[in-house]
Amino acid sequence: MSVIKHKEQRVGIYIDAQNLYHSGKNLYHSKVNFGTIVKDALEGRKLVRAVAYVIATESGEESGFFDALTKMGIETKVKDLQIFSSGAKKADWDVGLAIDAVKLSPKLDTVILITGDGDFVPLVEYLQMNQGCQVEVVSFGKSTSAKLIEAADHFTDLDQNVSKYILRSGRK
Repeated sequence: MSVIKHKEQRVGIYIDAQNLYHSGKNLYHSKVNFGTIVKDALEGRKLVRAVAYVIATESGEESGFFDALTKMGIETKVKDLQIFSSGAKKADWDVGLAIDAVKLSPKLDTVILITGDGDFVPLVEYLQMNQGCQVEVVSFGKSTSAKLIEAADHFTDLDQNVSKYILRSGRK
C-alpha cells in the first residue's frame, strides 16, 4: 500500500521513549536524537500533538532529558519506575500510549508510532480499520518487530541513516 503524505495532513506522534532509548543504547551505544526523528517523521505535515512516554527513576538523572523533550515541543507523560520486593523493575507505558492514540485518533489523519514494540500491532490495526487513520512506524529496524512493520502503512528504518538519528558523545 502506498502511503499518502501532504502538508494539510493532521498528525499525532506517540513516542515509546524507553523502547527507542534502549535500541539506541544496545545497538549503537549512543543516545537517540529525538528532535531529528520527530522532525523527519512529520515531513512538514500539520502536527496536532507529539507525546513522549517516559519513566522517572529514583535518582532523577533523566530530568534534563525530559526538559530537552519539552523544549523541542514534545509533551512528556511521566511514570515512576516500579521496583518490586523481589528486585524486579517494571516500566511500561504501552496501555497509556495506546489509549491516548485511540482517544485523539478522530482528530487525526495519520498516527506515527515511534517504537519497535510488536505489542502495538493491535493498536495499528484498530486505528486503520476503526478510525481510518494511516499508521506509520518509525524505529531502528534491527530491533523492530516484523509484525509491527508488516501491520504499518509505512515504516521508516532509522538504521538506514544511523548517524543522523543518534547523538555522538559531546553532542546534545
